[in-house]
Amino acid sequence: MPACGAAKQHLRLLLILLLCYSGLAQATIFSVNNPRVHQIGNGYVLSADIEYPLTPRVIEALQNGVPITFFQEFRLVETFPLLGRFWQWETTLWQSQLHYELRYHALSEQYVLKAIETKTQQSFPNLDGALFALGQIRGLSLPPEFTHHHNDVMLQLRSGLDLNALPTPMRPGAMLSSKWQLTSPWVQAAWP
Repeated sequence: MPACGAAKQHLRLLLILLLCYSGLAQATIFSVNNPRVHQIGNGYVLSADIEYPLTPRVIEALQNGVPITFFQEFRLVETFPLLGRFWQWETTLWQSQLHYELRYHALSEQYVLKAIETKTQQSFPNLDGALFALGQIRGLSLPPEFTHHHNDVMLQLRSGLDLNALPTPMRPGAMLSSKWQLTSPWVQAAWP
């Protein structure tokens, strides 16, 4: 009987350690919060907040001059119920990505956030300010040709690091390391 009690105690300890480890792993991925679609006139716009908890490895690379590229991905998906709500066929109607490059300039001690598609940039005195600005999606226009009948359309979004934009020598290690795998899961936005 004592051996059985010790085995149970070791199993409980192992279970607690696994739960703690999985909780830590979940705490270090990006999260999309409060995605909402608002109607403005005849069109629709998206608002959302994204939290970017960077790992120490990503922060170290950034502070050593490596530019970090983030992506925000959006898609409109039309659903057709085949077996009620249990099985649905999905068709992607529209998909788009926005890319942002974050750099640290050691000489000026500033973080520079550049929107790659629009070539606009902002400077921030600290990393938290740059990540906060990056995570604010406000008034992003959705394509009107796909939003007329939004009852059957879902808007999904996610965000992550573009590991292919890293310098070539860093890519293999980043793609294999969990410290760089920070992409959020797809999150569905609420329609009005």
